[in-house]
Amino acid sequence: MELLKTFTQLIAGELHLNEHAVGNTLKLLDEGCTIPFISRYRKERTGGLDEVQITAISDRAEQLKEMAKRKETIIKTITEQQKMTPELQQRIDDCWVSTQLEDIYLPFKPKRRTRAQIAREQGLEPLAQLLLLQREAHPEKAAQRFINGDVATAADALKGAQDIIAEQVSEDERSRNSVRSAFRREAFIESKVVKAKKDTDEAQKFSDYFDWEEPLKRCSSHRLLAMRRGQEEGILRVSLTIEDDEAVERLKRSLPPFPQNGLGSRACRKLLEEAVEDGYKRLLLPSIETEFAAISKERADEEAIRVFAENLRQLLLAAPLGQKRVMGIDPGFRTGCKVVCLNEQGNLLHHEAIFPHPPVNHRMQASVHLQQMLSDYRIEAIAIGNGTASRETKEFVEEVVRTSNLAPRIFVVSEDGASVYSASKTARDEFPDEDVTVRGAVSIGRRLMDPLAELVKIDPKSIGVGQYQHDVDQSKLKHSLDHVVESCVNLVGVNLNTASQHLLTYISGLGPVLAQNIVDYRRDNGAFTSRAQLKKVPRLGPAAYQQCAGFLRIPDAKNPLDNSAVHPESYAVVEQMAKDCRCTVSDLIKDKEKRAAINIKRYVTEEVGIPTLTDIMNELEKPGRDPREQIEEFEFDPSVQTLDDLHEGMVLPGIVTNITNFGAFVDIGVHQDGLVHISQMANRRIAHPLDVVKLHQHVHVRVIGIDLRRKRISLSMKG
Repeated sequence: MELLKTFTQLIAGELHLNEHAVGNTLKLLDEGCTIPFISRYRKERTGGLDEVQITAISDRAEQLKEMAKRKETIIKTITEQQKMTPELQQRIDDCWVSTQLEDIYLPFKPKRRTRAQIAREQGLEPLAQLLLLQREAHPEKAAQRFINGDVATAADALKGAQDIIAEQVSEDERSRNSVRSAFRREAFIESKVVKAKKDTDEAQKFSDYFDWEEPLKRCSSHRLLAMRRGQEEGILRVSLTIEDDEAVERLKRSLPPFPQNGLGSRACRKLLEEAVEDGYKRLLLPSIETEFAAISKERADEEAIRVFAENLRQLLLAAPLGQKRVMGIDPGFRTGCKVVCLNEQGNLLHHEAIFPHPPVNHRMQASVHLQQMLSDYRIEAIAIGNGTASRETKEFVEEVVRTSNLAPRIFVVSEDGASVYSASKTARDEFPDEDVTVRGAVSIGRRLMDPLAELVKIDPKSIGVGQYQHDVDQSKLKHSLDHVVESCVNLVGVNLNTASQHLLTYISGLGPVLAQNIVDYRRDNGAFTSRAQLKKVPRLGPAAYQQCAGFLRIPDAKNPLDNSAVHPESYAVVEQMAKDCRCTVSDLIKDKEKRAAINIKRYVTEEVGIPTLTDIMNELEKPGRDPREQIEEFEFDPSVQTLDDLHEGMVLPGIVTNITNFGAFVDIGVHQDGLVHISQMANRRIAHPLDVVKLHQHVHVRVIGIDLRRKRISLSMKG
């Protein structure tokens, strides 16, 4: 309880949130409640905190728990050394900043045999103390008293004493904070090319950083991660620097003051200052440089992960076409176009390959086959992958559709990650008798119907919307992306009778085992007719039911609330509203006037407050509504096919394919995305590209630069 109180106060202060709300949120998390459940169904207890705030509370609480474990280890180690004091214990108990905690522990931390440790074993610590007092007029003579079997000369004794002082300086909290402050204020990050690699092909992508320098505090995450990647690949040397002379002078000023009573020794002072310089260069500087390299990398990781997570959220919440009969086409030249036909549930009805493009060029035959499939399988929409031969395939399909009596809508769909899915265990389980090309085309078709349901089957890192996703902390990336997927799935809700095991896995309170149990129960007992039936699923107990029920939908259920986001725990409230209106729940949903006449304040109880009642009324207005936007068709400029067709000043339609810190990449139909730099996104200064564009947004851009050698296109959205 004491730790909970401490965590509550710390988190509330750091995040500027109400203490009571933070405390209740921590209790709910400890009780096993999920973040989507808390944000949606426990607004009274949290004061209406949203998912972002609850996630921040959860993440910080985990960090503090880890620090509490670290403290236990530190206290145990110092106690075993018999060096623990009440003052030291209090300092450790009160400290909740990682760097401060490690600084407190540093002098007591078990070390390998350092030069200072060897000097102590040689009995030279008293000599180090004599030097610090600065009263020995002839320190060489004093040092002779310490010559022994391990110390051959007075010079060796003095050197050992200096090693002890150097280590003390490097472990002193004030010294460390002094150098930290210098790094915080004035550190520069420098990048130089390794001369032997300068002219290699792999080095050219890092050419911007062959001779680069900028203040560390101004270095953006994408530049830092690019430099670090170059360093990892052995192409760049990256270092952090500060003004060493100034830093050393500040450390010298923190030495014990020079005695003013005439007993001071200039010789001792000189030896001390030499020890400070050695401690700074050999121990302190590398330690703080490593610390700041890690801190800057961590911040860059967080920013890159934040951008990736937002891109992923937008991708997962892309507009769905819905349950239509869809043709999916994975386009190609030499290997042909793999075509699949799917029914309204996304089940595979038929597949074949057609070869309308060079080098095979069976265009007429492909046209006949495509028309036959469109007719036989009553296709309502066509999804074409956006990879190789995408534009050529779209033009061919449009030509076929124009000459037929059918009028399916045609869409170009991102195929990022489709090949990863097609080779995955999930795909093999779904289509054990089909090859990877068929599975990939099915994935493209299903993405048009419901992007969320299909993309959850793919490792988010493979979807192609990240920035340096392979360079950032992988555990943090996975944690963040898993949370985004969970958040999106629960925001939309899923059909309990059609959702795959993979999709159900992300529903609040379920996970892989319960998701599989639901699928097995559905297979053995038929479709669910009510949410209450979930209680019959093996191992799905009351706690899991409470967490998941509100996010699972049953269209055409006997109780219309089973197809809404109203939680079963609130059904009684709605039933009472209907009773007071002298109608059924179904009538209440259909009749706007009846709902308008309800005074929700009459239904407030200790458990149910205004926030929950407001959510209930909103849900009764549009039960089970999909929060995603409507899908839109898109056309590239037909006169532009390749890089050679571009010229500066052209204004073209495009689709935003990726968003980074420094701008947005836009597909303009030339098989090479162009970059709209952040400075070219608006006529005003913007903080981040996400303030202006979103993933898969349809935009118009102006070509402002073409680099044919590096295949780079510069675009502008200004005006």
